[in-house]
Amino acid sequence: MNIKKSIGKRIKELRKIRHMSQEQLAELVDINQNALSYIETGENFFSAETLEKLINALQIDPSELFEVKHLQNNEKLLEKIVQMLRENPDKIKDIYKITRSLVQ
Repeated sequence: MNIKKSIGKRIKELRKIRHMSQEQLAELVDINQNALSYIETGENFFSAETLEKLINALQIDPSELFEVKHLQNNEKLLEKIVQMLRENPDKIKDIYKITRSLVQ
């Protein structure tokens, strides 16, 4: 996944977590809704000024914008989970309990 698409997906995710529409976020950032749509789909990138406005509007620490590993496809995530469990076999029962509670 390229950086523009990854960060775009992350912006969209953060916007939705905050129950904001594209229109609301675009207004806070002082860009039009189409520009925000292009950013969220990775078709366009933002300026440093827009980046700062996005961070402020989403009320996040700048580093949160770059936390995109969880946006990978499910196969890659599953491989990483298996690898982590192999490296930490003492955690398998705890992870099982957590996973079971999530899927019930």
